[in-house]
Formats: sequence, C-alpha cells, structure tokens
Amino acid sequence: MIDEISYKILKILQEKARIPNAEVARQVELAPSAVLERIRKLEKQGYIDGYEVRLNPQRFSHSLIAFVHLQIETERLAEIDAVLQEIPEIQEIHLVTGNDGLFLKMRCADSEALGKLLFHSIQKIPGVHSTRTETVVKTLKETGRIPLPQQS
Repeated sequence: MIDEISYKILKILQEKARIPNAEVARQVELAPSAVLERIRKLEKQGYIDGYEVRLNPQRFSHSLIAFVHLQIETERLAEIDAVLQEIPEIQEIHLVTGNDGLFLKMRCADSEALGKLLFHSIQKIPGVHSTRTETVVKTLKETGRIPLPQQS
C-alpha cells in the first residue's frame, strides 16, 4: 500500500516524467533526497514500470492507426504471440474474450503498408484463421495514464 505523498509523486511523474526531482520535491513538500528514495522504492515495488518518450507518429510516417482482431487457434497462442512480438508496427497485443482471440493496435505509414503487413505477414502466421481490421479516422483521446485515486 502506498501513501498520499507517493500518489502525488506518481501523478506528477505521469504528467511529466522528465520533471526535475527538485521540482517534484517542491510540489510534495519533501527534500529531494526523500523524493528520490520514494521513487526508487516505487520502482522496486513495481508501481513504476519504466519511463518512455512518446514520439510524434506523423513525424515518422506512422500516422495510420489500425485495430486488428485476430481469430486464432488458442492452443497456438505462444507461437503466434512470438511472431507478433517481432513486428514493430504492432504497439499492443491483447488476449480478449469473444470469437477473436487477439486484439492488436498497429501504427503504419498508410493503408498500403497496413495491407502488406496483414496479407504478407500476419495472415501467414500458422494458427491465424482470419483478421478483421478497423482503421482510425481521427483520434479524440489517447493516453497511457492510469487514473489514480483522489487524495484529500
């Protein structure tokens, strides 16, 4: 269980992971060394998985987002997953309930690049029965942030 100050630190870091430690300390009214110790403890306890830079996909010609439903042979999940893990355009892989089995989030340059990946890579994986793809017209919200409890 973590306390109110640690929740405040997590909220600050979710907003801006590169914020200077001294600024976090000022906002939570602790010494910088105490904040650093708390952050290291939160990392060690698994509350913080890591730090990541979010790049602008348009600047790297990966502005097309597609969600792909894969109907698979579930007994071949490990094999299928191993192949999918190696495709850099796949940002997320989820095992889901229902008829599909896997749900992917992909970023590609355009529909042609998406088609090549689907037809020449993903659909050729042994154990993948079918795919159903939805492309995004406009993103209204996208975040990796997790809602944290409100503290008094």
